[in-house]
Amino acid sequence: MQGAMTALITPFKNGKVDEETYASLIQRQIDNGIDWVVPVGTTGESATLTHDEHKRCIEIAVEICRGTNTKVLAGAGSNSTHESIDLAKFAEAKGADAVLSVSPYYNKPTQRGLYEHYKALANAIKIPVVLYNVPGRTCSNINVETAIKLFNDVENIIAIKEATGSIENVVALCANSDIAVISGDDAINYPIMATGGKGCISVTSNLLPNRIAELIHSSLKGDFDTSRAINEELYDINKVLFVESNPIPIKYAMYEAGLIPSLEYRLPLCEPSDENKAKIKEVLKKYI
Repeated sequence: MQGAMTALITPFKNGKVDEETYASLIQRQIDNGIDWVVPVGTTGESATLTHDEHKRCIEIAVEICRGTNTKVLAGAGSNSTHESIDLAKFAEAKGADAVLSVSPYYNKPTQRGLYEHYKALANAIKIPVVLYNVPGRTCSNINVETAIKLFNDVENIIAIKEATGSIENVVALCANSDIAVISGDDAINYPIMATGGKGCISVTSNLLPNRIAELIHSSLKGDFDTSRAINEELYDINKVLFVESNPIPIKYAMYEAGLIPSLEYRLPLCEPSDENKAKIKEVLKKYI
């Protein structure tokens, strides 16, 4: 489990998933050297998709990536273990290469609860499982010790998406296990790679897949001068894409860049403020 991975946005048209645009966005990722696409994660507005829509997005990603070098890491997260298992089984049956599962939100499980949740999920399928630690959204932190225990105890738990912003967590995970650490924060992709990370799940790569691919591929080759330079080049765009809750800014940026034909969100997400629209448009001038 390594490489440049894109947390795909989910485009809407007249309130429904715009399947044609979605397919074209995935093809663009393939054409620009992205190793994995990640449908229906946080950036894909999975929390407000119906289960049927969620599953259809996985199907489309598998269909478009079939026969290419780009793999599918399907979102399969929920605050309910049995719902996570249902999504993971569906992803496996449709041909996804692995699943990404966010730690259960709202319930605030204990570390034992998190361990049992992920163990049950992984034991229900055979394809690899990537833990997703983003306590800023879930109020549920996967402690380093819990992640390492899961990696040691469960054969197909192989990686963790670290979106805590903590370099210390990355160092601890890499120093004490062989679990693949995947950056979940574009601003620190380079530092995480330099510390032993194996890749990133990127928001920015929706817009600039070739640059994120080069950053990660350079790091994996040991060319950290190049990866650092790209990380610094992308600082302004990485920052502005989180000026409001993800995926609000990236969807607006994609619309302004002409990559999606309509700007639609699912409530409670909505368009950025006029002030932040202006900020995003100004920064985009440097990159497109």
